[in-house]
Amino acid sequence: MRQHQILIVEDDETIAFGLKVFLLQKGFGIQHADRVSTAKAMLTASPHDLILLDWNLPDGNGYEFCSYVKQMSDIPVIFLTVRDDEHDIVQGLDMGADDYIVKPFQLSVVLSRIQAVLRRTGSTAPAAARLTCGALLLDPVKTQVFCGGTEVPVTAGEYRLLLLLLQNKNQTLTRRVLLEKLWDADGDFVNDNTLTVMIKRLREKLGPSSSIKTIRGIGYRLGPDDE
Repeated sequence: MRQHQILIVEDDETIAFGLKVFLLQKGFGIQHADRVSTAKAMLTASPHDLILLDWNLPDGNGYEFCSYVKQMSDIPVIFLTVRDDEHDIVQGLDMGADDYIVKPFQLSVVLSRIQAVLRRTGSTAPAAARLTCGALLLDPVKTQVFCGGTEVPVTAGEYRLLLLLLQNKNQTLTRRVLLEKLWDADGDFVNDNTLTVMIKRLREKLGPSSSIKTIRGIGYRLGPDDE
């Protein structure tokens, strides 16, 4: 059976450590983020089946992060929080959360809730999170690209190139690495001139939202100047 991947978003190291050890023993793959910014980066970098989410975080709150997740994908979210007020619980569920567990909790209860949510949502394969950069959005499931909410038509090669850049957002990719990965994708030959043309066309199609920067003598990087 495929190992389910869980992202724990929790800034209390003791709670996070206990959950991580317990769930690893139960056969889950685990990643841990102690803040919203780290969690967003992890969601972009790899697929997850479920998120265990604290309400209060150093650089944001679970309510806002849950909203962000649900806009990007269908990954189920379970809140873990000391907030036991009925209004807070309803607010979290209305935001799209799939369950709500009040601290302190028993690990066996968390496991039972996780299994129930995974069964209910039919999560047998990781949900592919949408990739974003400013107004730019790429949907890996539908293989569509959007800019400011409007779909942008791209060729198969341009799509693969943009996907590589988004998967490595804010990182410089050398021309050699891009050429190797684009060639390996379908076995099609992509030469240096073709890469230059593809970058040019993507910039034209996406306009200012492209955020594709040329790193002279090295390659390219995608990411807003303020990130």
